[in-house]
Parts: sequence; C-alpha cells; structure tokens
Amino acid sequence: MAYLDHAATTPMLPEAVEAMTAQLTVVGNASSLHAAGRRARRTVEEARETLADALGARPSEVVLTSGGTEADNLAVKGLFWARRAADPARTRVLASPVEHHAVLDAVHWLGEHEGATVEYLAVDAYGRVHPETLRAAIERNPGDVALVTVMWANNEIGTVMPVRELADVAAEFHVPLHADAVQAFGQLPVDFGPSGLAAMTVSGHKVGGPYGIGALLLGREYSPVPVLHGGGQERHVRSGTLDVPAVAAFAVAGRIAAERREWFAQEIGGLRDELIAAVRAAAPDALLGGDPAPAGPDTLGRLPANAHFTFPGCEGDSLLLLLDAQGIECSTGSACTAGVAQPSHVLLATGTDPDLARGTLRFSLGHTTTRADIEAVAKAIGPAVERARSAGLS
Repeated sequence: MAYLDHAATTPMLPEAVEAMTAQLTVVGNASSLHAAGRRARRTVEEARETLADALGARPSEVVLTSGGTEADNLAVKGLFWARRAADPARTRVLASPVEHHAVLDAVHWLGEHEGATVEYLAVDAYGRVHPETLRAAIERNPGDVALVTVMWANNEIGTVMPVRELADVAAEFHVPLHADAVQAFGQLPVDFGPSGLAAMTVSGHKVGGPYGIGALLLGREYSPVPVLHGGGQERHVRSGTLDVPAVAAFAVAGRIAAERREWFAQEIGGLRDELIAAVRAAAPDALLGGDPAPAGPDTLGRLPANAHFTFPGCEGDSLLLLLDAQGIECSTGSACTAGVAQPSHVLLATGTDPDLARGTLRFSLGHTTTRADIEAVAKAIGPAVERARSAGLS
C-alpha cells in the first residue's frame, strides 16, 4: 500500500506512541492539588514548554485544545466577540477564501448568527493573499475590522502565504491576525514570536502525534471570549480536563517535527519532486496546482510534501477510486455533498473553471513515504487517467 494522504493525517511517530502509552496508566487530573494531580500538571507543563520551544513561542502562549478545529473556532469566534465587546463598531471579518472549513465555516457562522460582515480577500492564481490586498481591505475602514484570518499554507494546493508581511500590515492598524498553521508546522520554519501573529493554530495528528489534541498559540495581550465554559483551564479561555497522555505525545511529536524539519524539506521534498515528474511524464496534460516553486529561505513557494494535480476531462473521485483499487491512497481535495462531487472552493477562488476543478488529486507525502510509493504512482497514474477520462464527467 502506498499511503499518500499525510495532509489528512500522518502515522504516529514511535516516540509519540511510547510517550502516550507511558501516560495511559498514570492516574491524575492536572487540575487536582494532590500528588497525582501535581504529577499530571508537571507532565502537562513540561509538554507545554517543549511545544513552545518547537514553535518559537512562550509557554504561556500555548493554549491546549482538542485539535485544530477547536483552536480555529476559538481564535475566530473568540477574538471577534472580544473585539466587538471592546468596540461595537468592529464587526468586519477579513478572511482568505481558500481557508480550511474549520475557519471558513466559523467565519460564515459569525456572519449568519452574530451580525459580522464577512469580506473575503482576493487571491492570485496560486491561491495566495498579497499584503497590498489586505492593506486595501483594511484601509477602506480600519475602525470596523474585528480580525483577519489567513492560513500559513494551504492544505489542498500547498501554497505558502506571506504571513510575516500580512502580520505587519495588520499590526499597522492594530488588527489581530490569526493563521491556521496546521499544514505548515513541521514543513516550514514556523516561529510564532517573530511572525507577528496574534494567534496561530496547530494540530497533533498532522505532525506524528495523536488525534484529538492541538493548540492555539495566543499572544499574551489577547483574551478571546471562550467558546467553552467550565473550569477555567488554559488561561480561562479553554475549559476542560486536559488529556495528559495526548498532550505528552503531542509535545514529543512536535519536538521531533521541528528538529527534523530541514531533513523533511530536503528528503521528502525530493520525493515530491520525483512524484511531480512522474505524473507529468505519464499524463502530460496534468496541471500542477498552487505555486510551482519549492518553498525556500527567500521564496514562499509550496509545501515540500504537497503535489496537487488537475486532470482535464476526469472526475477526481473516479481517479481516487481507481488508484485506491491498486493500493494507492490519496485525496481529491474537494468536498462531497449528498454524493455529488463538488469543485474545490480553493480552486474556484483561484479562478479555475468549475469542471476542471472537479478533476483533482492531492498527493501529500510524510515521514513514512518511500521511493517505492512514488514508483507505484508512476506506474498506475497513466492508465487511471485514461480510464477516468473515458468515463468523463458525470
């Protein structure tokens, strides 16, 4: 089997499994004051320090959550509510149209239920928001902007955003900028402090940790209104008993992801380039999505583990199932509603024709990817495209 859907989830690292297993039989609520509780609290705080070091943050800026979706909701809704409470005029939310649905749906909900005015920032053909676009949007009325949310790197097409430059623009107008960095962590140099962000989302199972654990990196000057109310854990913005085994495993995975980042970019990025060449050789009319340049010290480019293709005249689901039948697991990168394939909102935002946007595949590599996986794709993709094209678009 060739597993090439690491952007959806990547296998747990053995070191993370070991850390989690070691904590599963240890009793103790990290909020309790007795010895078992203090022991659990020490495990949590050591993990928090490890994560902060891996992410270029202060430990006090790491707010632990149940995953990326909760962190995105806390940032988007919580910052909106806090900013509006401080100044009722601040009801405008600026967002990129290529966000993960954890952000898009939260923004949409604010518009539907909380009176927010939602404005989507234009992106270029690579799906990138430019600083001048953000500046123009804020300058129309700086006094009504509640927050901005633009992801660090796109989960479908891999395009990297100019986060530092966007944060600089937002800071000029004293507007908080949130970035979903779920895909960027472990692949790019993600440093919360120097980024200038007000808030940043990361998730455990995308870097070799367990499901159900993530974090919102939150500047100490920001106090979003909680989405969950209860015991007041995590700076009183995220209540709930902490999952000590998951927190410990997430910290180990995060540390390793940060330590191995340069290796990952070089080795996995090299395999990704081989995969792109193989697909282009087998299907010459395949279109590479996102920024074609690799991310580097002086270039934004694309994530090193991402290869996104559009195959004219093909249905993405057909391609996926044809490859799956041969033991190759990837993704279409598009949503399905009531069994009817829908074009990717990311590609539509870049100006891609809706029919063309339905014929996509996303290959995402990870720490278990081998050259044999790439060779399997090279062998199977040509015949799969021919069969899918003969079936056409339904």
